[in-house]
This record gives sequence, C-alpha cells and structure tokens, in this order.
Amino acid sequence: MKRTLAFGGLVATAGLLAAGLSVPAQAASDVASAPLAATGIQAKSIAAFWFSERMANLINATPYTVETKVAAKHLSKGGPSADSKPGVVPAIGDEKKSAAKSKNVNLPKTTGKVFFIGADHKPHWCSATSVQSSYHNMVATAGHCVYDTASNASTMNKWVFIPGYYQGKTPWGIYVGKTAYTHYDYDVYEDGDRDYAFVTVYNGIKLPPNGLDEAWAIIRKALRTGDWSEVEKYVGFKEVDKATFEAYDKAKQLPAYARDGKYYALKFTDAGRLGDNVGGQGLAYNQKIGQPVFVFGYPSGSHPDGNYAFTGKTLKWSYGKTFAAQAPAIKAEELQAVKSSFTGEGALGSAWLLKYNNGRRLGYLNGVTIGVSDTDGNDRYDTSVSPYFDGETYGVYSAAKNNWSGSIA
Repeated sequence: MKRTLAFGGLVATAGLLAAGLSVPAQAASDVASAPLAATGIQAKSIAAFWFSERMANLINATPYTVETKVAAKHLSKGGPSADSKPGVVPAIGDEKKSAAKSKNVNLPKTTGKVFFIGADHKPHWCSATSVQSSYHNMVATAGHCVYDTASNASTMNKWVFIPGYYQGKTPWGIYVGKTAYTHYDYDVYEDGDRDYAFVTVYNGIKLPPNGLDEAWAIIRKALRTGDWSEVEKYVGFKEVDKATFEAYDKAKQLPAYARDGKYYALKFTDAGRLGDNVGGQGLAYNQKIGQPVFVFGYPSGSHPDGNYAFTGKTLKWSYGKTFAAQAPAIKAEELQAVKSSFTGEGALGSAWLLKYNNGRRLGYLNGVTIGVSDTDGNDRYDTSVSPYFDGETYGVYSAAKNNWSGSIA
C-alpha cells in the first residue's frame, strides 16, 4: 500500500460518525486520503513557488500526458450500471434544472487548471473544476492529476488550483490543495474505473502589487547595503512573531527579515473561498447512460496525424451523449464515453457537466476525462472516456465535502 488511508474498517466508520459526516454505508472503507499541504506555512511556500520568478513555473508548465491514450482495440462497448438510486447534489446557488439551449455556450467560471510537480520533477498541469461542498472549498479532477501513478509514489508535489488561469494571470488567486480524496481501489490498484479525485483547498491567496520577486530584491539589497529605506516603504511586509519568522526563513521561498529585534514577513492577501469566488458545480451519480453532457477543459497538442488542434491556453468545450465503454488496458470495465475531438494532453481532468444551465453556467459534474481514443482509425481523436459516477463516487465525495480548510493569508 503506497499511501496512507484515511478510512478503513470499523475505526474509519467510527471516525466518520464522530465527525458528523453522512456517507453511504458501503463507502466507509472505499475512501483513501493524503495530505497535500498540512500547514499554512507549507501552503504559503507552495504558493510562493508558483508566484516566484515572474510566474515562470506556471508559464513554463506543460500539460500532463501520462496514460491518456486508449487504443481503439482496447475501447469496447461495456455496461456501467448504477449501484443505488440516482442522486444529485445541487450546484452552489443553483436550483434550476433546465439544460442549455443557446447556440452560444457560456463557459463556466468554475473551471481552471491544477498545477503540480510530476515524477520528472518538472511543472505540469491538468484541467479541473470547482464543485459544491459544505465550505465551498473543493476541486474535482482525474485521479492521476493528484496521485503519482508514473513513479508509483504518493501525491503530486506543490499542488494548486487556479480558476480562469491564462498565461500567468490568476484572476481569483491561487488555491493550494490541502487534502486529496480518492477511491481505495484507485489509490492501491490504480483501477481506471475509479480514476477521479476530490481535493479540498485553502482559501485563495494573492500577493502585494509588486509581487514576490521585488520583495526578495529589496530585502537582499538592504542586507547588502545596510540601507533599509526601501524596505520600510514597501507595503508588502507585516510584523510577525519569532516563530513565524523562523518558519518563513526555513521555508526559503517566503521573504522575511529580522531587524532591530523585530521580525517581518511577506504579507499575503486572502482572496476568499473558492466557491464564493467562482461558484461550484453540482454532482450527479447513478445517472442513465445516453444523456447529453458538456465537456469543459483545456486540451493541448496534436492528433496522431500531426494536426496541432489545441494550444491549451484557453478553455474549450464539446457536447454529446454518453455511451457505455470499456478499456481493459487501463483496468477499466465500467466507463462512460462521449464523442469529442479533444486531444489527451491537457484534457485530463476535464469536467463532464450534465444538465448544464447556459445562463447560470452551472450543472452537475457527472464525469472527468481520463483518456482519449481514435476509434475509427483516421488518426484523429474522436472519443473521450470517464469513470462512471456511481454511489461509490458519491461516497468519496461525501468523505471530502464536509472538511474545512480555512485561510492561510
């Protein structure tokens, strides 16, 4: 077992009851969790990594491409089936259930990119979306955009979600992941039918107007010259206690300094809760196959024939009716699929939204892209696949949805 399990057996059930959580009985031992950033200082350090060097790590990140291609001969008709009654969790602020009918699709604010350091120690990104939760603090994406299946290790490092990200711009701030939740069978066996993850995130944070790089520059200049006038004029620092200063100093990436027996550290601005800023999609499970869904994501790269179809810079959408599928090559026998021209790069984690309301830009998350396939052999990807969301998916979601994250500013 390569990761710590949050719940298991009778001990887990007792813990859930003590926490006041409500999950299906069969789900108690099906959930695994792992910390992404256990403390506020750690979370700030992760944010600083992405903020530093004029957002170079964000700008230079490449789409995560591991295990996204499903050979046509390995994609066949299958039969995912509901394991209990159909259910839905309404989106944040949305109780309407009408489907989109407009020819012009209004893109959801909830979507964005998750950034992380992969097994190759380089920055990568996937697609993801904000979803409903008790504290408006949850993100849904593909399981392999959270757990490092390439090296069979633990979770991805320095994991953050940025809704509306575009070329170094973070309009609603950066949301550092706190805890990742997935199905036990994906965590341990890498079961493709369970390749989804729900992640709680801290409140978003923003930096002072002049940014991280200038904060470091004026500290280093003052230490070198002994002239602290620029530091005193800079609005980005606040006085802190010695313990906080030492934690900042140990983290290395967080600007801090000591002077005249007092301690100062970079001041982050609290951007608020994710769901309050961009909303959150609802969740649908045990739904009938054959219903239309919108797929929203950031596909990037080329088709097998070399056609460079998508840049990954802007949010794209596709639309179609789901159908049953299997992909034994990725240990998946209960998938759903939809016709889509999305390429695999960048599209991993794309949100499948059922009953999408075009006016409110909200619907029900009913899948996440875990792979793409060229099913007709013309060297163009034409199908995307997702796990079928059933009662066990709802169990993983329920284990995550009532966990508070809070502010790290």
